[in-house]
Amino acid sequence: MKKAILALALAFSTVTQANPGDTTWIQANNVKLNYYNNFDTAVAFPNGSLTYRKILMYFTLGEYACPSGSTYCHQWDYTVTNYVMTKTGDTAELSRFITPFATTGTPRFTSSWKQPYIFDVTDYYNLLQDSATIRIFYSGYSGGFTANVKFAFIQGTPPRNVYGFSPLWRGSFTYGNSADPIANHLPAKQFTAPANTVSAEAHLTITGHGSDNNQCCEFAAHSYSLSLNNSVAGSNVIWRSNCGLNELYAQGGTWIYNRGNWCPGDAVNTYTHHLGSSMAPSTTYSLALAFDPYMATSNYGNYAVGGQVLYYGNFNHTVDASLNNIIAPNNDVNYFRENPSNSFPSVRVKNTGSSVINSIAFSYNVKDSAASTFTWNGTLQPLQDTLIQLDSLTALTNLSIHGATGAQYFNVQITAVNGAPDQDLTNNAMQSTFYVAPVWPTKLVFTMQTNTEGAGGNIGAGFPSETTWQITDMRGNVVASLTNDSTSKLYVDTITLAPNQFYQLTINDESCDGLHWWVWDQNPSYGITAGYFYVKKLGSPILVPMNGYVYSGTYNNDFGCQFIQNFTTSNSITGIEQLKGKENLFTMSAYPNPAQDNVTISLNGMNSASGTFEIYDAQGRMVLSQKAEGLDSNIKLNGLSNGVYTVRYKDATTQLHTRMIIVK
Repeated sequence: MKKAILALALAFSTVTQANPGDTTWIQANNVKLNYYNNFDTAVAFPNGSLTYRKILMYFTLGEYACPSGSTYCHQWDYTVTNYVMTKTGDTAELSRFITPFATTGTPRFTSSWKQPYIFDVTDYYNLLQDSATIRIFYSGYSGGFTANVKFAFIQGTPPRNVYGFSPLWRGSFTYGNSADPIANHLPAKQFTAPANTVSAEAHLTITGHGSDNNQCCEFAAHSYSLSLNNSVAGSNVIWRSNCGLNELYAQGGTWIYNRGNWCPGDAVNTYTHHLGSSMAPSTTYSLALAFDPYMATSNYGNYAVGGQVLYYGNFNHTVDASLNNIIAPNNDVNYFRENPSNSFPSVRVKNTGSSVINSIAFSYNVKDSAASTFTWNGTLQPLQDTLIQLDSLTALTNLSIHGATGAQYFNVQITAVNGAPDQDLTNNAMQSTFYVAPVWPTKLVFTMQTNTEGAGGNIGAGFPSETTWQITDMRGNVVASLTNDSTSKLYVDTITLAPNQFYQLTINDESCDGLHWWVWDQNPSYGITAGYFYVKKLGSPILVPMNGYVYSGTYNNDFGCQFIQNFTTSNSITGIEQLKGKENLFTMSAYPNPAQDNVTISLNGMNSASGTFEIYDAQGRMVLSQKAEGLDSNIKLNGLSNGVYTVRYKDATTQLHTRMIIVK
């Protein structure tokens, strides 16, 4: 296509100015994604007479009951691509994400789970006008997912006006096939910049799928380059290296593996390339996309490519800091790992003005409490964003120490930029709801059984362990840690902390598969036996609950690269003992369950254990007997065939406790 497709944008001076901050909600698709298909919904968007400082697309993913006999229903990682199609024939990709392995029985995936994906589509306002169709392209070969799409049009002045767009390459193309090179599908494009253009950007979304003999393109990193008038304008490696830090964990599939610019359950990154800040109207230019040379031998993978060029006018503000997100404290599931937070709030801010920002002043508080102030100093270039950690907020500490219940409210506001009032006040304030961090006792027992996976990829006993933990105070000082540990070894540490303080427990795992991953259970040839980690109050057998951490079941100790738990301390806490109800309610826990070669049995609610464990098969025959090693005992299951077994504990007072375990 030789000319840019021009959006029918009115000159900014002739557009009616809206009431800043007012939001108009537009309902789009609300469908069941039942099979590979396009799901189209005609939508009546605003007529273009108002201006909007931000337009957000909310895609809420959920699940519906799978039909009898369904395979992989809502349990697979499928690509979801979202398009806007105008009545004049223009089509643009708005967003892309990958569905999670939402396997039934996974702790986070109950039948009512919802996962919102939020995309900033402000720059596509010219296409989101009057009547248009929103298309969901679902690449799944099974159903089970629901999709609800809404748009929030927030009135005000956008950072820049967009005067047109040009479609780039779109499609899924095999890679490494000498008989059909990917270059055949990516011809050079020539465009002409529309009237009022000052600058232009190319937005490319590229993801790798499928697997050849070298695991390309899903599990192998390759690169591309974008050329403007035969000169390289930018390049990227098509890769995501942080899947093990996914906010949506644990999942029932291989969610921790890094991939070709995507992670299961997460939004896909879009690559932005600036095509010059002085592109004049009617300028003719060419773009070319090239992948690095590669040759496969069979079973070719592919890259899914989409993108467009957007043409911008001048910035509408010289100095403008936009408060985009509150990371913590926040109940938003998109920041699950970061919450409940410590006493240091964190926010994400973007420079949406034309000048460099060197300082930003904030005012922030918990609702109905006194405000604190903080000034960030640094360098924030136009269109860049950054994560800013504010100074500690005493109210957050106090709410946690006093065990505040129910939803709390956090407010934050930008009060000055570069030492003066910000030019646009409509994007300077946000509020979040949150729950406080839990209160823990000052005396704790940390137990970690390291697995057989060592640092640097060594497998077996006696190597330096890849899993470590530490406790830091609110200023980042390490007050306790286990870092010089070995594989396949049990560590029990008693920790004494100061009362009425904020602390952070961090568990790090080098290979990002936690202390236990269900994949190792099903593949014993890897030689990795599971470990575990749990926290108890000194003198109590009851496990201290941690946010999102699972002590038992298939997904026990499955946290990927890192687990963080913030907490405050009190030496008068009694709530942990009360979690299990009556003081004399004895229970038994088994980890892992299902088990394979070994199972750890923990007796809860008892002061000591000197009895005997007996394991019975489904016919009631005792197949194993072992004396208890204490409140936590490791039992070897050598020789037991797959099946369901009953564990009984018997001591001198003839107390009897039963626990079902599965051997597989």
